[in-house]
Amino acid sequence: MKIQEIREIIKLVDGSSIDEFTYESEGTKVKLKKNGGAVSAPAAQAPAAPAPKMEEAPKAAAPAPAAKAEELISEEAPEVAVQNDENLHQILSPMVGTFYQSPSPEEPAYVQPGTKVSADQVVCIVEAMKLFNEIEAEVDGEIAEILVKDGQLVEYGQPLFLVKTN
Repeated sequence: MKIQEIREIIKLVDGSSIDEFTYESEGTKVKLKKNGGAVSAPAAQAPAAPAPKMEEAPKAAAPAPAAKAEELISEEAPEVAVQNDENLHQILSPMVGTFYQSPSPEEPAYVQPGTKVSADQVVCIVEAMKLFNEIEAEVDGEIAEILVKDGQLVEYGQPLFLVKTN
């Protein structure tokens, strides 16, 4: 199991109502538990197969710096946008997945720049592990900008839209 797959599972469990999740495959066991909103991910190797764990550790360590850099970039971006216009609200991706502007390829996009939206209005879909999650506007206002392209992979917390609030 790759570290990115584990991260995606953590984010999905964190965003769900599940309190505990266990996954076991080929001697590797991943157990996730929510503790007051925090998710811990102790990954344990079966005692009978300690050698694969040693081989997997260097692979898992390599992607971590890049992931941290992406998280830092995501955290810096909202500050810049807020400084430019205080009336802009960012709609953030609640999970890792694929961004879709419309319910199906034949149908028009949920919103375009200039579209007036209400807080409970669906603005897009983020697909994660074959589940299509409708994302709502969260605020009343007007779509100022769409920050991602249709079919683009998005990260947890990545800004998807800028909404001009009143």
